[in-house]
Amino acid sequence: MLPSSISEISLDGRKFYVKRDDLIDPFLAGNKFRKLYTLLQTSSDRYNKIISYGGTQSNAMLAIAAMCQQKSWTFIYYSKPLSKTLKEQTIGNLAESLNLGMQHIEIQDEVYRDFIASLRVTLDEKTLLIDQGGADSLARHGLEVLANEVRTSTINVKSLATPSGTGTTALFLALSLPEYTVYTTPCIGNAKYLNEQMRALSPIPKNLIILEPSKKYHFAKPYEEFYTIYQKLLSIGIEFDLLYAPLMWKTLLEHVEGEVLYIHSGGVSGNESMLVRYKKKGFY
Repeated sequence: MLPSSISEISLDGRKFYVKRDDLIDPFLAGNKFRKLYTLLQTSSDRYNKIISYGGTQSNAMLAIAAMCQQKSWTFIYYSKPLSKTLKEQTIGNLAESLNLGMQHIEIQDEVYRDFIASLRVTLDEKTLLIDQGGADSLARHGLEVLANEVRTSTINVKSLATPSGTGTTALFLALSLPEYTVYTTPCIGNAKYLNEQMRALSPIPKNLIILEPSKKYHFAKPYEEFYTIYQKLLSIGIEFDLLYAPLMWKTLLEHVEGEVLYIHSGGVSGNESMLVRYKKKGFY
């Protein structure tokens, strides 16, 4: 299974390398596999319940659900109320996670923040809370394993790129690879929000460069330029997720010269439901 392979591609006349973490596992792939690496090595009798929270198309949610099924752990996931459309949807990360045994509980908007803050108070020794997106110090070891794979690979590239939600992957990669430049871009919120998320885990090293997108994009909203990049990459032979990857690739092409190793974050399981939205918008 490990180390994951590296593919060489040509995009818009430029050469890039792609670390194929998307091929590790259908559900436990990409940066979510790396973030959950320590827990995957943990004995099944250490915990009996995992709690997490966040968006209902989250790749982290699906990966945790797959892990909990493997470990026979109860998985409870909290979110804000679902739309009628999402409740009826039979495809996508929420549907897959429910099929894997996840228990989903909706919390009303007005009490959501306080409810999430209260979760830590009621934990017992057999219950683990994983913060939204897998933003946890437990993720560090798995990303150190990834860093070692990069360092011992045969390609002579000293620049890496990976998109950010909470920035956990980019942060721990940069800390583990001080001799590399690590580029990332905020896909949720802006650079200020991303800095705050990362600083909650560790001081940000100088080799981590946050690239600001050329325009403001709303997370998970379909954009024609994102679909164009997705299709270009698909025609090359690699499928990337539609939530994070298009913005990272677009920003990378605009701001960075030279060869780069792109860390594939996985998350393509959510494309089925996202493509339905792109089709409704008339983008294909």
